[in-house]
Formats: sequence, C-alpha cells, structure tokens
Amino acid sequence: MKNSILLISFLFLLFSCDNKDKADDLTLREKELLNKEKLFAQKEAEYQSLLKMRDSIFNHKNSDSIKIVKWSDEISGDWIGKVICTESNCSDYVVGDQRTDTWEFDSDSIQLFTKIINNNNLVRLYSGKFENNEIKLNFKTDSTAKKQVDMNVLLNDISDTKIKGTRTIAIGNCMAKFSVELIRSTK
Repeated sequence: MKNSILLISFLFLLFSCDNKDKADDLTLREKELLNKEKLFAQKEAEYQSLLKMRDSIFNHKNSDSIKIVKWSDEISGDWIGKVICTESNCSDYVVGDQRTDTWEFDSDSIQLFTKIINNNNLVRLYSGKFENNEIKLNFKTDSTAKKQVDMNVLLNDISDTKIKGTRTIAIGNCMAKFSVELIRSTK
C-alpha cells in the first residue's frame, strides 16, 4: 500500500512537471507568434505604402499633361541654413537652440524637394511646393514610425542671396517653432 502511494505521488509529480513545461513552451510559442504578427503588420503597412506610391507614379505616367517641375534659378542650388528655436513645449527642443545645415533645393522630373545635409550626411528630405512667391516644404513620418512627426517650412521672404521664414514641428501633442534664414552658398 505504501509503495502504491509513493508510485502514485511520483507519477503525479512527473505529470505536473511535464504540464508546466508544456505550458511554458506554449507561452513562448504565443510570444513568438505575436512578434511575427507585429512584424508582418509592419511589412503589410510598408507594402501598402509602396502600392500607393506605385499607383501615383502610374497615374502620372498615363496623364497626357505631365509637367516637369523645377525650382527657379533664384532658388535652385545650395544654401547655408541657420535655424533657431523660438517657441517650444517639446522636451526635444529648447528655445534658443540653433542649428546650421546645408539646404539643397533640387527636383526630379515630377517633384520639387529640399535636402537638409549636415557633415555630408542627409538629415532630412522635404517635399516642396513653390506658389504665390512662397516656398512650402513638408516632411511627415510614415504610419509605421514609432514617433509621428510632421514638419512644415514656410519660406516667404525670398531674394537672390537670402531666404527667410519659419519651420513648425509637431510631434504628438507637442509643437516647436523655429526661425529659418538661408544664405546663398558660395561654393
């Protein structure tokens, strides 16, 4: 009788340990599956973004009135940009912060853009518009980015050697404003 109680206790202990191992394995598999689902969702969002871009390109190709856009000679080329923070309720930006970069106004066959370059590295690529003697630049993170950022630049004081305006950055619930002054590069 005593042996049978020991045997039953041993079997019970053996099965309960085995069930715990199986539960741990199942939990680990569930975590791995959740990570794979998140990765797949990111790839799906990226894929949808690429499809939209492709459709946009095809729409431009099939249009009879493709207009090649360029910055005017007054604007096109390299500028030395000084940006100073004037207002901020963001922890990332402090009033008085300054930054000096090279601003390169360029275009391809269908769009205007501006590259912000610092130490020969591309920092930002803005899409651009020029209308009513104003330069409007925009950068927005895609939907898969962890931090949603929307940057808008309005340059409305334009001459051959100097361009002035403002930049506004919205990150979630905070906003920062900057003064922008560009001076024609002599290189």
